Amino acid sequence: MTSKPEIITSRDNPLVKELRKLAQDGAAYRKAGRVWIEGEHLCDAAQARGLKAEIAVISDQKQHLAGMECARSATKLVVIADALLREISGLESPAAMGLVLSLPQDVPIEATARSVILDRLQDPGNAGSILRSAAAFGYSQIIALKGTVALWSPKVLRAGMGAHFSLRIVEAASIDQLQDLKHPLAVTSSHRGQFLHELQAQGALQKEEQSALEICRQLADFAYIFGHEGQGVSEELEALAKAHVRIAQPGGQESLNVAAAAAICLHASAAARSS
Repeated sequence: MTSKPEIITSRDNPLVKELRKLAQDGAAYRKAGRVWIEGEHLCDAAQARGLKAEIAVISDQKQHLAGMECARSATKLVVIADALLREISGLESPAAMGLVLSLPQDVPIEATARSVILDRLQDPGNAGSILRSAAAFGYSQIIALKGTVALWSPKVLRAGMGAHFSLRIVEAASIDQLQDLKHPLAVTSSHRGQFLHELQAQGALQKEEQSALEICRQLADFAYIFGHEGQGVSEELEALAKAHVRIAQPGGQESLNVAAAAAICLHASAAARSS
């Protein structure tokens, strides 16, 4: 990092204009090739995963934050007037610091990685929550099919709570690209397939239920597909899936929120791997 920070006080400064766009336009990062993250938690999470920022941005009222490792390791340090940082921020309570990180372009799918596939998922909070669960339960790759919410958008980043930085994120993938995955595809349904808790309890299955037993053995390796909040997984993906599973709901609800269902399924597979 350069020893002397750049001081910015004008809202017409090119960097201020870029940061404002990155913070307020969810898909702007795709054209820019870099992303803006706000707040000490996300900045620390990026640093913990070895990511080095192109630019560290600090409020002029909180210049002591320049001593944080994530700021000290950045290529460039910028101090921005507090009022400008409030204009840039997409947060109700603006953070006093942020980082600009470059993003890899055209990330290929890693065929052997434990993967979660998102099929036209629309809600940023759901997407970020699923990324967080995936990282927590040992999945390393997120494959977002075309039509899925922008995964590096500010809202998804905040919901992910730093999970992005430990995951390989592939966006705008096609269904054809899933053919190369080495792990069996599984989809969830509220009305079709084997109950997840029965798959976890191998001893409860009858010996003649060979297909169920086979699914149970695959549980640890499932690559789960989670679909659109209203429409679910597409028929084309349903046909590709090697397993259909459902989650018992003794309370009688019609269905679960997709992020809640994802957390349950991903935990089940993680438990199967450790047993």
